[in-house]
Amino acid sequence: MEGGSNADDFAVGCLLSMKTTLGDEFDGQVIAFDRFSNMLPFTFCFCVSLTVFRLLQEGLKSGPRRNIRLLKANYIKDFSYLGQAEDPLDVKNCYLDINALQAREELAVRQAEADAVRLGVGVTSEAQNIFDALSKTLPVRWDKTVIVVMNEVRVSSPYLPESVSGGTAAANDRVKKVLEFERKRLQARVSSQ
Repeated sequence: MEGGSNADDFAVGCLLSMKTTLGDEFDGQVIAFDRFSNMLPFTFCFCVSLTVFRLLQEGLKSGPRRNIRLLKANYIKDFSYLGQAEDPLDVKNCYLDINALQAREELAVRQAEADAVRLGVGVTSEAQNIFDALSKTLPVRWDKTVIVVMNEVRVSSPYLPESVSGGTAAANDRVKKVLEFERKRLQARVSSQ
């Protein structure tokens, strides 16, 4: 930042309009200022004025959604003071929706479990790539090291069209075609790297 600045320039709670040396422009509220690291954590908000910011804070039970950003003060090219707001870290004004947090956690756990089921255990990366490619067009799951497609067709190692077995003839042919196409596509991707 050109010139010096005193501690009041970055007082907690003040609203600033900033321009960085990288050409970014944004408004934000200062959360803290660490002189030692010259780091300025602030909430990044899209509000254009102090009045709009205060209306957002008062109007919503949980307050406005904001992103937190860290910026080295050296990268601030210019800033202007927009006003002072309440301390953003004041415990009395913080609101956590426990039900929403628990729902997000539940969803994340379910997603992680679903992702874990899609990972083959004891299979090569090629086999996993084939599984991932097949899963884009057909329902698939692992049965140890065998890929089970549409709950009836089985693709065993080395995961070639000749390794396809089970299911109806039509389902078997469809899996062979998709497998052949996916293997060609994977080969093309490997050879282009």
